[in-house]
Amino acid sequence: MKFGEPSLFHLLWALIPFLFFLVWGNRKKYDLLVQFCGENLFSKLVAPSFKEQLKHRTICFAFTFLFLLLALTRPQWGYQWEDRNQEGVDIIIALDVSRSMLAEDIKPNRLERAKRKISDLLDMLRGDRVGLVAFAGTSFVQCPLTLDYSAARIFLTAIDTNLIPVQGTAIGDALRKSVKAFRTEEKKSKAIILITDGEDQTGQALQAAKEAREVGVKVFTIGIGKEIGAPLPNPDKTGGFLKNEEGEVILTKLDETTLQKISLETSGSYVRSVTGDIDLKTIYLDQINQNLEKKKFKSERRKIWQERFQWFIFPALLFLLYRSQFSSKKTGNESLKMASIYPSDFVRILAVAEAKP
Repeated sequence: MKFGEPSLFHLLWALIPFLFFLVWGNRKKYDLLVQFCGENLFSKLVAPSFKEQLKHRTICFAFTFLFLLLALTRPQWGYQWEDRNQEGVDIIIALDVSRSMLAEDIKPNRLERAKRKISDLLDMLRGDRVGLVAFAGTSFVQCPLTLDYSAARIFLTAIDTNLIPVQGTAIGDALRKSVKAFRTEEKKSKAIILITDGEDQTGQALQAAKEAREVGVKVFTIGIGKEIGAPLPNPDKTGGFLKNEEGEVILTKLDETTLQKISLETSGSYVRSVTGDIDLKTIYLDQINQNLEKKKFKSERRKIWQERFQWFIFPALLFLLYRSQFSSKKTGNESLKMASIYPSDFVRILAVAEAKP
């Protein structure tokens, strides 16, 4: 037996003070009625079982609350096995972590914007395997292909510009490393999402894109940054910007032309990163999810627990119905409702009661 929402058991602590208040309130009500009309008149107006009925109503309320609370905790017992076949596309996300990604032409900076984009993409994925490749002057697999998006998010959080000591932007090496990360020779259901500012410093990007096309991999590119360029912050955190040997501030610019050629070479597509999810929807929902053939991954067996909350709702309703019987039960010849007797009502009742022999 297990519970789907065990944290709700903490509400049981609220039952104890509430029951105390309810018992105290009923006793106070009973004493006020007796004090208002006296013992003799009270015995004429109210049935002898009135005090006992108040006790029964309190007990019924307590059990109603208890069974409803147990139902809300979603008790589960008994299970059955269910076979699930995963179907989707293998996606490798190649993320540029070079120092140029620290430029702040996109707030808070290019790298943080890219990481947020990847996090949003993980929220969109439905059954696709995803992996991460980080690159600068060289590249390595940060997260192998997985269906565990939570694990991929943990690896994503750990990425920063200090991850790779060799600086530069080797897009060609990143594409080759991404192709190897697929670990399969199937020429379908494979896509690389390259996120970078496009400043390739090795000149091998287009050649690597051709090699990816030959093994059936499509490359989709997302450009991070602006074409007008932005200065690079000093990596030593002393303030100011990086300068070249001539004392000029170094600008890093978005190279859209290179990124467009890479995607065109593999029949992919290019988009520039924008605020919101339009760029991700264009690449993943409109391109990858719609156009790439899905494949079946290894099936898995899941234990499906049976929900049994209804077993507790039924007795709760019975106790509630039983309690309502005391609220509507007529006492004495005047058919007074026990739950609705207030001192103000006795002004109208006294004349009737005193007229009795």
